[in-house]
Amino acid sequence: MPREITAFSNPLIKRVRNLRDKKHRREEGLFLAEGLRILTEAHEVGRVPEYLFFSKDMAGHALVRPLIAATEAAGGWAVETNNDILSKLSGKDNPGAVVGVYPDFAVTLADLDRSRSGIWLVAERLRDPGNMGTILRTADAVGAGGLILIDDCVDPFSVEAVRASMGALFTVPVARSSWGDFLVWLRKGPGQLVGLSLDTEHDYRAPHYEAPTFLLTGNEAQGMPGFMAEACDLLVKIPMLGKADSLNAAIATAVMAYEVLGQQRS
Repeated sequence: MPREITAFSNPLIKRVRNLRDKKHRREEGLFLAEGLRILTEAHEVGRVPEYLFFSKDMAGHALVRPLIAATEAAGGWAVETNNDILSKLSGKDNPGAVVGVYPDFAVTLADLDRSRSGIWLVAERLRDPGNMGTILRTADAVGAGGLILIDDCVDPFSVEAVRASMGALFTVPVARSSWGDFLVWLRKGPGQLVGLSLDTEHDYRAPHYEAPTFLLTGNEAQGMPGFMAEACDLLVKIPMLGKADSLNAAIATAVMAYEVLGQQRS
């Protein structure tokens, strides 16, 4: 039976609201996701929230009812509330119909099975949550084995990144690693490390990409450091025929991922 909370001063509301801050997410091991589509997709792959918040007028919705049932069956709380509190939790003036609180499920390099896919995405010092979400969506779309985040990347479990991923965060394994640990892990097994760079003459369509291919995207503003470029098996670039000197990091990753997918499918 759903509980009801309508007071901003409720301790649970304050606790969940604090999950918008990275420090509290790390301490609690929890993160926020909002929107009926995202929570429904999470449910479809077996991810159930520990806390589910929804407005009274959505309690009988055909997609909300299964979320309520699954949350309560797993021992979680289904909480009926109002739009003002939903707005406070999500940080949006026009919040989604539901907000869920999930346990952080990031994995380690040791958890990854490189034989799972011929494509893996690697991002270095990624700063923008929108780019993070878009790269996660690309990873899902091309069937990538996972996304490996190198060094100080934006938190993939931030509300903004989760929202931008449109549910892909729940389907794509995400591992965090230092550069050194990643390189040691990579060289212990098969894997071609391909870096996206402007400092090369290799057109991205020319090489043959061996499975598994690990696509390395550098920082949005600075690109990847020289020592990372030197460690790559191959550097490639996407030709720029206009005045712009480069593509957005997430778009470049998507273009490259589909080139690798196309080669491997044929």
